[in-house]
Amino acid sequence: MVLLHNNKTSFSDVIRAIGTVFGDIGTSPLYTFAVIILITKPTIEEIYGIASLMIWTLILIPTLQYAWLAMNLSLRGEGSIIVLGEIAQSITKSEKLRRVHRALTILGIGFLLGDGIITPAITILSSTEGLKLIHGLENLTQEEILFIAIFITLILFLVQKFGTGKIGIAFGPFMTVYFLSIALIGIYFISKNPSVLKAFNPMEAFNFIANHPFIAFLALSEVILVATGGEAMYADMGHIGKNAIRIAWIFVFFAVVLSYLGQASFILSKPGEQNPFFDSASILLGNNFYILFLIIVTGAGIIASQALISGVFSIIFQGINARLIPLLQVRHTSTQLSTQIYIPVVNFFLLLGVLIMFLLFRQSEKMASAYGFAVNIDMVITSIFLMYIYFNLRKYFYFVVAVFLFLIDLTFLASNTLKISHGAFWPILFATPPITFMAIYVLGQARIYKKAKFMDLHTFINNFQKIYPSKCKIKGCAVFLIRDKERVAPYIVETMIKHGIIYEENVFLSLKKLDQPFGIKSYIAGEICPGIKYAIVEYGYQEIVNVEQELRNLDINERVVFYGVDNVYSENLIWKLFGLIKRIFSNFADFYKLPPQKVHGVVVRIEI
Repeated sequence: MVLLHNNKTSFSDVIRAIGTVFGDIGTSPLYTFAVIILITKPTIEEIYGIASLMIWTLILIPTLQYAWLAMNLSLRGEGSIIVLGEIAQSITKSEKLRRVHRALTILGIGFLLGDGIITPAITILSSTEGLKLIHGLENLTQEEILFIAIFITLILFLVQKFGTGKIGIAFGPFMTVYFLSIALIGIYFISKNPSVLKAFNPMEAFNFIANHPFIAFLALSEVILVATGGEAMYADMGHIGKNAIRIAWIFVFFAVVLSYLGQASFILSKPGEQNPFFDSASILLGNNFYILFLIIVTGAGIIASQALISGVFSIIFQGINARLIPLLQVRHTSTQLSTQIYIPVVNFFLLLGVLIMFLLFRQSEKMASAYGFAVNIDMVITSIFLMYIYFNLRKYFYFVVAVFLFLIDLTFLASNTLKISHGAFWPILFATPPITFMAIYVLGQARIYKKAKFMDLHTFINNFQKIYPSKCKIKGCAVFLIRDKERVAPYIVETMIKHGIIYEENVFLSLKKLDQPFGIKSYIAGEICPGIKYAIVEYGYQEIVNVEQELRNLDINERVVFYGVDNVYSENLIWKLFGLIKRIFSNFADFYKLPPQKVHGVVVRIEI
């Protein structure tokens, strides 16, 4: 099945993109300006420069780097840091460079997971903190606000196993209302001080940097928060559509820019206020309308967190199919949408990480000191891939732009290093376990492949043909799962040749990932030799294959399904950890929905 992408973009596609893609970047106005003025204590002149930096950061990173440069590159219509790594590997024959690309991909996934923990925490807590501006709730303590945020978070993560597909249809209209609300509030305050519009002039940013280099460098570590979530545009490209995301981004861009400019105007008129986003809305709307606005903002925060959680599930699933992550238990939560998945172990650790963030930082402005660093590293990795790919494709104009963006990303990263001692080490700590986990798994799998005693197909056929005609055969059909037909796996050699376990009918079954997200195709590819057929199940890399159902489609009624289980032995501590990972996570039967009563894992001892 070939997936054809229609170039036509409907209004509903754009609304869906607004609700699915832009939650993170769209909720940055809740806290970004508040954090910047808290840290830098800017003067009136500096406010214009800071606002200009924020606008041009939105133009350079989400717009240029992701919406234009990255989204011009895709595999199977899909985009993500994993896809960039695959593209980079496909255009080089150097094994050393391939290893570098794989390492960068693993780092990127790890820091995306670090960001995945902080985003729900800061978004939900910052929206909840707006409760203190409601008349009658002024005396709410931070502990009470924290309790409300934790309650919302627990509900959010607990409902993941039921799926969000049914309510997800409302995300687009709801987020559209949210963006219109913050834009209109921004326009009102801009009208009070139209001079803030000069922040569109990049010279305001240059002058700010030239006249106040230290304050500007310090501010960059928080200005980058306006761009967090930009990577979601690229990651969601496959199932939302490139055109829909780009059109939606125009609307979202102006909505958040108007909000930032409105906040800048508000700060100029009331320099003593702590949070220009909530304070300006409270003053303008009055108590009753502010309560309604706060409900909208809190809903937007929950939707942003939901989008991030779904994005993490998706990137983990891509990692499984790219063989960077072992076979974790994955569940579909929708019969209509293949992208609606739930990964229990990932959900648990995300929830645990978010709760740790709440208890450690307790306030959103303190949490911002930890935010931005992880996603900034992903921006740098993305720009490295963009430079490498466009240079090798000989698209030198794109390459020059990628180099420029790489330097911009590095500048932001240099500024972010100032935050490490203030909490930015937490995303590093959160990212370290998955990075280590993936590195050990990938290196261990490569080592097993070298050490395993495969038999070439010709030799295997010769040995099989000697025993098959005369051997007393077991009635029924046996299915053997294989990866490479030309190199027969050790567990098959052990089972059929050494132990003589041969059925009347034998099927070698190969599961092959397609270069498209969806679609499953099963067929008999021929006969390897008398007594052994070769079957193939081709599947989209976003599909979870039900192997038993596919066998029925091929009129194969198996009596038993064999697959290999590598029992790793080593004196090396790292490879012992790898062996533990294999034993705990490689649940082949569950992942491919194999019938447990028919499955037999054949253990093969491998010393590495």
